[in-house]
Amino acid sequence: MEKSESGQVASELEEVVKSLPSDAVNHLFSLGLCVRCIFRVFGVEATTVYAAASPSLSHSIFPSIVAQQHQPTDDKQLCTLCLGILQFRFHRNDNNNNNDVPLLISQMVKREGYHCDSFSLEVSIPPIILHNDNYLRSYMKIKYGSQPWFQDTCISTKDALKFSLLDPLQNLLECKSSVGSLRIRLTYTASKEADKFSDNADTSKRRKTDECNLVGQKSISSSLESESSDCCKFLLEMANEPCHFTYLCCRTPIYFGGRYLKYSRNVSQTRWIIDDERMGEASVEEIIGGNILQVCQADSFKFHAAGREDIDVRMLGPGRPFLVEVQNARQVPSELFVKNIEKKINTMENKLVRVKNLKLVGSHGWDLMREGEAEKQKQYAALVWISRPLTDEDFQHVSSVKDLKVLQRTPIRVLHRRSPLEREKIIHWMKIETIAGSSQYFLLHLCTQAGTYIKEFVHGDLGRTHPSVGSMFGCRAEILQLDVTDIKMECFLT
Repeated sequence: MEKSESGQVASELEEVVKSLPSDAVNHLFSLGLCVRCIFRVFGVEATTVYAAASPSLSHSIFPSIVAQQHQPTDDKQLCTLCLGILQFRFHRNDNNNNNDVPLLISQMVKREGYHCDSFSLEVSIPPIILHNDNYLRSYMKIKYGSQPWFQDTCISTKDALKFSLLDPLQNLLECKSSVGSLRIRLTYTASKEADKFSDNADTSKRRKTDECNLVGQKSISSSLESESSDCCKFLLEMANEPCHFTYLCCRTPIYFGGRYLKYSRNVSQTRWIIDDERMGEASVEEIIGGNILQVCQADSFKFHAAGREDIDVRMLGPGRPFLVEVQNARQVPSELFVKNIEKKINTMENKLVRVKNLKLVGSHGWDLMREGEAEKQKQYAALVWISRPLTDEDFQHVSSVKDLKVLQRTPIRVLHRRSPLEREKIIHWMKIETIAGSSQYFLLHLCTQAGTYIKEFVHGDLGRTHPSVGSMFGCRAEILQLDVTDIKMECFLT
């Protein structure tokens, strides 16, 4: 008959204990080390052993195996090496007296409503724990370095804590630990008293090292022996209270990508507030991001678009690429849910904004969007008025434009939020479409490099854009309405 899983763990635990040198184990108990710290000092890496090694084992398994000249430490005694971290003992800022760390973490994940299909565990411990490990390793090397079983290895407190937590956490959360988007972070901070001992120990160690360098090899040996005795005193003196403990979980950002079309001339791309007054009736950012935020049950979101258009400019054609970066989402929607978000936006009663090809994308979507943005082109249709009637020469002049270089200083209207620079842009082609019954109004169709200021290219912006339609025609020119069509970037959400 096969042993049960718990029986196998107990058997493995017993084998590990039997393999340890009893005299050294008893001595470490006398120094006040907990069961898990003893395992890690001897380099034990079996995760099931750490998970099963409760403090009560020092009174159950060890006494039946090791010599009795040193009785194992009391369960309630604080470990002098890890300061209680591996005993699941700590100070907390709330009044909860539950010290079952795996249970506390799983309750937090479920209370916060996180969808969990995998998780990663992150641990931060105070520097004093590393000091403790270094002191004890030096001590063990001096005392037991000549023993055949001695190996100068020690499992870190961080790794030992993860070994102790991962199996019960995976059972409680019903998912595996891996490099996933859900991050569980445990932070331990030492008391000021422990930090003081750590600083004093560093000063003492540096002083002894300097002395060794001055007086030679014999002094080195003497200094190490002195340091080893100081190690015991140091560990016992400073282990007077456990670390403070905080824990939290969060999800790394998830990204939604797609293309948006804007049909209203009273909708800004992002939320626009001036002197506590909203400009426009809504924003693309709020319409798209707000719906995604609600479904993901997230803390916040950031809206990124491949360029921007003014509030009074419609966005037509295949749409402008965008990303929504969602912070700390509790839920990661399925493909079906993503399609439902797109449908909800596209069937809104006011029909201000429409979304195409909405989908979950990796963070690489950001790179693709930025790579394509620099090289893409845009087509515009502008209703233009000029201060004199159109002539045949105007038609010929406009139709002859091919890859015209234009220098644009930062427009006056955006100087308050953009650096005063001069940018070179290219007008790839232009054509004029007449309007029946009017000689001073016409539709100007043009294709330009991304980032070209079209309004300023038409009216010249008091000479800050040159050449301009106004300077080419030798008269005043103004845009009355403008629409933009984003040429598709084949590399992104086509």
